[in-house]
Amino acid sequence: MSRWVEKRTRPVLPVYFAGAVWLLAGLVLPLYRLWALAVTAAASAAVWLIARRLCPDRITRVEMPFMTGREDADEMLGSVQQKLADLHRLDEAIPDTALSAAIRRMEAAGRGILAEVEAHPEKAPQIRRFANYYLPDAVRILELYARLEGQDVQGGNAASVRREVETNAASIATAFENQLDSLFAADALDLSADLEVLNGMLRGQGLTGSEFANRSQDK
Repeated sequence: MSRWVEKRTRPVLPVYFAGAVWLLAGLVLPLYRLWALAVTAAASAAVWLIARRLCPDRITRVEMPFMTGREDADEMLGSVQQKLADLHRLDEAIPDTALSAAIRRMEAAGRGILAEVEAHPEKAPQIRRFANYYLPDAVRILELYARLEGQDVQGGNAASVRREVETNAASIATAFENQLDSLFAADALDLSADLEVLNGMLRGQGLTGSEFANRSQDK
């Protein structure tokens, strides 16, 4: 989820004006004398203060794609988001139905990864290879395919590239889906442990299965 932040930029003109005072003083005053240095320093400071009042800080609003609180995670998520936009563009550019379906699977898995890591930035290290290698390589391969299709390149090499991409696209999509699934491995273990504890508590109170039925009959 994108957010807007304000960035404050200090003007450089006050510094230039203060520096100009020293240049002018060097032409008319003996700066090797202590009194001349003191006068010039005071004049430079006064000019700087006046210029700062006349030239206030500039405040601009900048859109930040991600603000998870972890700079490395934000940078990684921004890169993934850009590559997923490239996948979407390639899906629209490639006419092959089966390949387009595989690209949509890749994009859907990537969006899921994006959402999960944004919600849980501590999981960012788990997708480092995906963000730095797997996703960029997939985009690069599909861009080559789209370029060959767009230019209608013929010949054995071009045909071989097309065939390889079409054959392996579904496997790449499955790998992306597995990457998304792996982000929930720890959650699955935690859920299993929680359910086991809960079932143990319920069994201890005689509230599950045959124990509850037996207690009901006894009543």
